[in-house]
Amino acid sequence: MKVNRIVVLSVGCSMLVSGAALAHGDKHAEPAKADYSKAEQMPFGVAVDPKKAVRTIRVEMADTMRFTPGEVKVKQGDTVRFIVTNNGKVMHEMVLGTMDDLKKHSEIMRKNPGMEHDELYMAHVAPAKTAEMGWRFSKAGTFYYGCLIPGHFEAGMIGKVIVE
Repeated sequence: MKVNRIVVLSVGCSMLVSGAALAHGDKHAEPAKADYSKAEQMPFGVAVDPKKAVRTIRVEMADTMRFTPGEVKVKQGDTVRFIVTNNGKVMHEMVLGTMDDLKKHSEIMRKNPGMEHDELYMAHVAPAKTAEMGWRFSKAGTFYYGCLIPGHFEAGMIGKVIVE
């Protein structure tokens, strides 16, 4: 009896641990209802409700590790609704930022590939799915969007936003 309990507990614990490890994988935190009133001003702008956008930009992601388009131009102050579609068979994401921010975040993702995160400047998109993100580009300059899933950014999955 005592041996059976130990075996059952051992097997049960193993299943829990392996299940948790498998579940973590490429999964990112499920997006909560966004509270745009608390959106933080970033060097490249601020998150806004996509419904309030004055312009829509469609961005497609593919397993070729490329974004289409690879470059977009907006005017300073524009509020943009990004509609991000993953045409691939693996998870992709679109993360807005400065080049330094994206490089730092990419390094963290390489060291912690199963890390869950969700910010208003990120759109995590499962294969054959679409997500949206709203952004007001409040400063002129050149900014970027990249897929920071380990290996994707390094393979060239990066785009440019030119704010005039």
